[in-house]
Amino acid sequence: MKIALIQQSNSANIADNINKLEKNIREVASQGAELVVLQEIHNGLYFCQTEDVTVFDQAETIPGPSTERFGKLAKELSVVIVLSLFEKRAPGLYHNTAVVMERDGTIAGMYRKMHIPDDPAYYEKFYFTPGDLGFEPIQTSVGKLGVLVCWDQWYPEAARLMALAGAEVLIYPTAIGYESTDSDEEKARQREAWITIQRSHAVANGIPVISCNRVGYEPDPSGATKGIQFWGASFIAGAQGEILTQASGNEENIIFDVDVKRTEIVRRWWPFFRDRRIDAYEEIVKRWR
Repeated sequence: MKIALIQQSNSANIADNINKLEKNIREVASQGAELVVLQEIHNGLYFCQTEDVTVFDQAETIPGPSTERFGKLAKELSVVIVLSLFEKRAPGLYHNTAVVMERDGTIAGMYRKMHIPDDPAYYEKFYFTPGDLGFEPIQTSVGKLGVLVCWDQWYPEAARLMALAGAEVLIYPTAIGYESTDSDEEKARQREAWITIQRSHAVANGIPVISCNRVGYEPDPSGATKGIQFWGASFIAGAQGEILTQASGNEENIIFDVDVKRTEIVRRWWPFFRDRRIDAYEEIVKRWR
């Protein structure tokens, strides 16, 4: 599966952002990409730094303008594209939703972000209702995709459930960056933790992990914080957690041909699924023991 990640910075001009995305998608498609993964909420700025009701005007229906435009592009270029959209499901009901466009331009499936953070500069609970579609992989012409979104990447339960349902890869559109007042040491710890937890999902489940983050500085409109410097570092990890390719902290497209069939070999070597004690895990569904 030849996979491309598009890591770009965004401005407040949504049309310009989408045009830049299209240019990058065309570029990676010309290099043979079969699956193209975009970053979280890729059409605009990461608006969750503040709580502003006018931002809901940016939300769109699914199907809608983005699925139509990127669907046409997927069909023209014969690629599968993973979108990340601000979904308007109904008046007053909104989701952070990943949509997979099949290479024929149709919607292969969608996933609504399940874990919703609420931290300074990441006020997502104000905007997004937790997902209700469960952890179900999306079948496509390039394989069975376990699509999750950003904050989901910190939860091993989400990765495991996708893997148990037959996902061949785990995919995380992401928007994460540095708080400017943190020390350089703390920034490094956070970035490495972000990489490590996702690599651990690859190891524990014996499947590749694809993580696409955004880059660039986005100011806090309220001035309450000094904004977010998104750190980029998008990467693809193999079934043993090895880094196959990784982007810098700048705008960049990366492509790698991932051998998804290697999962079978790795799981024979490391039979974690065989040795799981499913008879002893009842307590995991409790908030606290």
